[in-house]
Amino acid sequence: MLGKGQALSNMPFTAYQGPLTAGQSDLQTQAYQGLGGLTTPTAQMGGFTPTSFTSGTTAQNYMSPFITASLEPQIAEAQRQAQIQQVQNASRLGKAGAFGGGRQAIMDSETQRNLARTLKDIRNVGGQQAFTQGMNQFNIEQNRAQQAQNDLNTYGLQALAAQQQGGAEQRAIEQQGVMADIAQFTEERDFPLRQTQFQQSLLKGLPIGAQSNEYADTSALSDFLGSAGGILGLLQALNIVKTPEQEFTPITINTGTPTSTNTGSV
Repeated sequence: MLGKGQALSNMPFTAYQGPLTAGQSDLQTQAYQGLGGLTTPTAQMGGFTPTSFTSGTTAQNYMSPFITASLEPQIAEAQRQAQIQQVQNASRLGKAGAFGGGRQAIMDSETQRNLARTLKDIRNVGGQQAFTQGMNQFNIEQNRAQQAQNDLNTYGLQALAAQQQGGAEQRAIEQQGVMADIAQFTEERDFPLRQTQFQQSLLKGLPIGAQSNEYADTSALSDFLGSAGGILGLLQALNIVKTPEQEFTPITINTGTPTSTNTGSV
């Protein structure tokens, strides 16, 4: 078991060579390119400033088409009817033998007066209608211009929001790559430490006690003194302490006849 663990702990670090993140897809790339190509009308964005119908020649400009379209036919018809009336009056007066007299002058004057009144009424009514129709058209165009400005502002804001969201997504994708690189770097850096921890884990639960060894330098004198009888041997070598052989020596006295042997200390 320990042999296998040691073999595993001695294996070198094997780095992953493939992509660490998925990155952005092809559709996302196309979408981001499209967002980047959008032209935001920031210069044209803003509030709508309406104009007045009665300021300057605005009313006249809007009334002219309606006056031309509605008044001129009515005026021409009124003038034609006045001419018909004059012809009819002249015919009746001619039959009566009064053509060219004062009566005809009065009738022609009355016809012209009626024509003038008719033309005035036509112009008044037609002018009012032209004013109303011109103002209505002006209001329609003002509303369209305001709606177009609102649509322009909405489009610009939506384009900016879409570009901002796309940029945030690109940033998040890039951040994923950075974090994956950091994680890979950390794994490679901490690999030796994890190997050491793995080796330590192999020894857990084994009957191995702590052992400490102490070492001290020894000299010849300390070895001599530390041996058995080292101190006594040193004193005897220096003749400070006598050995038992030196302390007790037998003495023999010859008196001719051996009587006894006396031993004593000197």
